[in-house]
Amino acid sequence: MEFGLIITIFLIGFVGSYLSGMLGIGGSIIKYPMLLYIPPLVGFTAFTAHEVSGISAVQVFFATIGGVWAYRKGGYLNKSLILYMGVSILIGSFIGGYGSRFMSENGINMVYGILALIATIMMFIPKKGLDDQELESVTFNKVLAASLALIVGVGAGIVGAAGAFLLVPIMLVVLKIPTRMTIASSLAITLISSIGATVGKVTTGQVEYFPAAIMVVASLIASPLGAMAGKKVNTKVLQTVLALLILATTIKVWWDFF
Repeated sequence: MEFGLIITIFLIGFVGSYLSGMLGIGGSIIKYPMLLYIPPLVGFTAFTAHEVSGISAVQVFFATIGGVWAYRKGGYLNKSLILYMGVSILIGSFIGGYGSRFMSENGINMVYGILALIATIMMFIPKKGLDDQELESVTFNKVLAASLALIVGVGAGIVGAAGAFLLVPIMLVVLKIPTRMTIASSLAITLISSIGATVGKVTTGQVEYFPAAIMVVASLIASPLGAMAGKKVNTKVLQTVLALLILATTIKVWWDFF
């Protein structure tokens, strides 16, 4: 592999993982299109959608470990929420990750585009008064949380994501979880989800191990730094940044279809 490509992959991993730690997402919403479009843009051979989804799946697993570790103190991790949504999304992501081997390149990109479009719409729905409640008094509909996590898991497993870019708006808009608790808990749920997606991709031979290793190294450095920054940034700013990132990605993916 050329040295320039190694540096390019590392920078993609670093930028994506910093944002993922800060915003409570696994980073695939950002890194999937970056891996797909940036290498050929700077003169290197393009990765296929299957390769990108495989690399993303492995990288997300390590990116979320760093983020969860940084959020382990402060009462932001809702263990009940993590358990209900984590188990459901693990099952869904394995099904999606394994089943993606039977899909075409355009099929995988189409699933990604649909997920990103849904996430974009949900991020722009007003979320009033969420951050005024005490973290200890937060409640949620367990059946609804588990059902939505299962659906997200299948779609996310297909594209090698862990689904946090959909989990975050679902937790904010549907389940009414406060922003910082959403960010911390979604990282933990994403960590569980990425296990299913990674196993599905590895067992079907969709992972390029050297590029994945470069992304992992970048993730372990950048994700905790992003999580530390996320604790200090205003929650409205966090929500706006995430919404704009998802919107930009959605436009790019759908633009390529037409």
